[in-house]
Amino acid sequence: MSQSRNLGRVAVLMGGWSAERAVSLNSGAAICEALVGLGVDAAGIDLHRDEAANLGRLLHEKHIDRVFIALHGRGGEDGQIQALLDLLDVPYTGSGMAASAVGMDKVLCKRIWQSAGLATPAFEVVEDLAAARQAANALGWPVIIKPIADGSSVGVSKVDGPEEVELAFEQALVHGDVMIEQFIAGGEYTVALLGGRSLPAIRIEASAAHAFYDYQAKYEAEDTGYRIPCGLDEDEQAHLATAARRAFDLIGASGWGRVDFMRDQAGRHWLIEVNTVPGMTSHSLVPMAARAAGIDFPALCRTILEQTLEAGAAGVGTGGKRADGAH
Repeated sequence: MSQSRNLGRVAVLMGGWSAERAVSLNSGAAICEALVGLGVDAAGIDLHRDEAANLGRLLHEKHIDRVFIALHGRGGEDGQIQALLDLLDVPYTGSGMAASAVGMDKVLCKRIWQSAGLATPAFEVVEDLAAARQAANALGWPVIIKPIADGSSVGVSKVDGPEEVELAFEQALVHGDVMIEQFIAGGEYTVALLGGRSLPAIRIEASAAHAFYDYQAKYEAEDTGYRIPCGLDEDEQAHLATAARRAFDLIGASGWGRVDFMRDQAGRHWLIEVNTVPGMTSHSLVPMAARAAGIDFPALCRTILEQTLEAGAAGVGTGGKRADGAH
């Protein structure tokens, strides 16, 4: 009997209530289709906020044995759903509650990296427009203004001068607390992680119509370029893979994910953020990297899901090591 047949009944949690709901629905649908195509007894659940408190009953009624988390952003990627599933003792994909919470909090994540000596752009947390103007002047133009706890570049703006600060700050503030970050000019790279393996790095090339790799460039534009191989020599690719793994491990992340970098004109790599539940749509980066490594989309989904078998055997609710070191 194959491992896929031993997975029992699988719920793919998608949708949610964050600004990334639409992306999550696309990810979840693709994952469901792939798993069902492999013969896995999988069903999608579009989880709304008012249903989360009754998640235990919902999973029990559907006889769910394990969960594939395809929820992006707040509520699904920040430790909330992970905490609920831990309490219910239901195995799930990806990082545990603590690592998920840290990964979603860009400020806390960056402070952990800084304490370990990893390079990440300078930043300041700002509470009002006056503080935003002051921080932007101190960091030097251009800057990035963004929410502390959201993904998919929602509410993120590249700001080239003082006259642009107010609008960018207001757009970020809609999504919660705001930070201002030094802009690193250069190439953008990402490294996907699958278990203990680093997948091939991807260079992302947004078109001239986008100031950076924003939401539209990620999910809507057809002219965004993705270079695999990424164009770096073998030594630099190995360095990037090592840096991604260290950044991922430092926050206690596990199972699968993605780490994003900027490479400046001097060739130095700067950590931007970690994604503990990356997108799994037709435009998403982890499936691209997996394909470059010879792993098709159904096999990728199965591999991620099968990580929960090890977690279940160890008596924990996550797909790997937790931030507290439990296995």
